[in-house]
Amino acid sequence: MKAVVFHGPRELAVETVSDPKIEAPLDAVIRITTANICGSDLHPYEGRADLEDGMVLGHENMGIVEEVGSAVGRIKVGDRVSVPFNLACGTCRNCNDGFTSACLRANPSGDPGAGYGYPKMGPLWGGQAELLRVPWADFNLLELPEGTEHESDYTMLSDIFPTGYHGTELAHVAPGKSVVIFGAGPVGLMAAHSAMIRGAAQVFVVDKESDRLAMATGFGATAVDFSKVDPAEFVMDATKGFGADCGVEAVGFQAHDASGEEHPEMVLDNLVKTVRATGHIGVVGVYVPQDPGAPTEPAKQGRVEFDYGTAFEKGISIASGQCPVKKYNRELRDLIIHDRATPSFIVSHEVQLDEAVEAYRKFDAREDGYTKVLLHPGTAPITSHS
Repeated sequence: MKAVVFHGPRELAVETVSDPKIEAPLDAVIRITTANICGSDLHPYEGRADLEDGMVLGHENMGIVEEVGSAVGRIKVGDRVSVPFNLACGTCRNCNDGFTSACLRANPSGDPGAGYGYPKMGPLWGGQAELLRVPWADFNLLELPEGTEHESDYTMLSDIFPTGYHGTELAHVAPGKSVVIFGAGPVGLMAAHSAMIRGAAQVFVVDKESDRLAMATGFGATAVDFSKVDPAEFVMDATKGFGADCGVEAVGFQAHDASGEEHPEMVLDNLVKTVRATGHIGVVGVYVPQDPGAPTEPAKQGRVEFDYGTAFEKGISIASGQCPVKKYNRELRDLIIHDRATPSFIVSHEVQLDEAVEAYRKFDAREDGYTKVLLHPGTAPITSHS
C-alpha cells in the first residue's frame, strides 16, 4: 500500500510499504477514505517529539471495513467507520471507567494510552495510508451511515471534534456561561463550536492569525487578536470586570507571542488572568514531559513555570489530559446526522495522498488559509474549498 512515512524532522515520503494484516481475532483492517493532518503531527515533523524512522503517520482516520478477525462480531465488512485516535482494549480498569485515553493494555511500553502513528503511543502504524489495522475492532470502531455524505464532518470524529468538546467539558461550559478559548487552530475552533452547541452566552477566541479568527466570527464567536489587544483586558471589559466563567487551552507547549518568540507558559498565564475567581480551565493543548527544543531548561524537562499562585488564590480549577474519544464520538456523530453540528467548516484543503509531503510543508509554514488538511488515498471524492 501507499503510505506517508516519517524518516526524521521535515523528512517525509509517500512510499509503498507492506499491507497491514489481521494479526489477532479481534482485529479489523480498514480501507482509508479520509485521513487528516493534525496539528499534533507537527510535533514530530518539527523535531519536537521523538518518533522512530519508518513510522507511518496519521491518527485521524475513517474508512470502510475491508476484513475482520474471527472473533469480531459487531463490526462487519463494508461498514463505514470512524477510528478514534485512542486505541483501547475495552477491558482494563481505565477503559471500564471510561478513560479509553489511558488504556493500560494497548501500549506495549506499559505507559497508559495508545494510538496510531504517533510518539510514545505504541508501535501501530497510522492511517495516512491506504489501509489501517485496528485491534479490538468491536470496541474501538464507531459505525457511520453508509455512503459518502458528511465525509468531511465525520472525519473530525476521530480526534479534533471530541477533543474540542472535551475541552469545554473540562472547563464546565454550560448554558449562559462565558468562555474564553486560547488558540484558533482546529481544536480551538472545535472547542468554540462545542461551546456554542452547549449554550454558552459569550465565546471569545484568542489568536493572531486573521484567517482562523475569521472562521470564529463566522459562527458567532468574538475574535480577539492578541497581536493588537491585551486578551485579558479585552475579556475583562466584555464581562463587566468579572472575567470568563470558563477557559480552554487549545495551544499547548509551543505557544508563541506576537513576535514569534516561544513562551510555553504564555497561554496558561493568560488564562489565569482571564478566567474569573472560582472559574474552570480545561487544558487540551498538548504538553510533553521532555522537549529538547524548548526555550528554557525547565521546559526541556516538561516543567512549565506558569502563575499557579494566582490560580490557587483565585480558586480556579484546572483539568487536563488527552481526550477519551469514545466518551463523546457517538453523540457528536448524531449531532452531525441531524444537522446540529458541522465541524467541516474548518476544512481548508483536500488533497490526494501523493500530495501529502507538500501539504505538510505548507501546513507547518502556516501558509495563509491552511487550517485543516484532509488526505484521500483515492477512494473518496475531493471537495473544493474556497
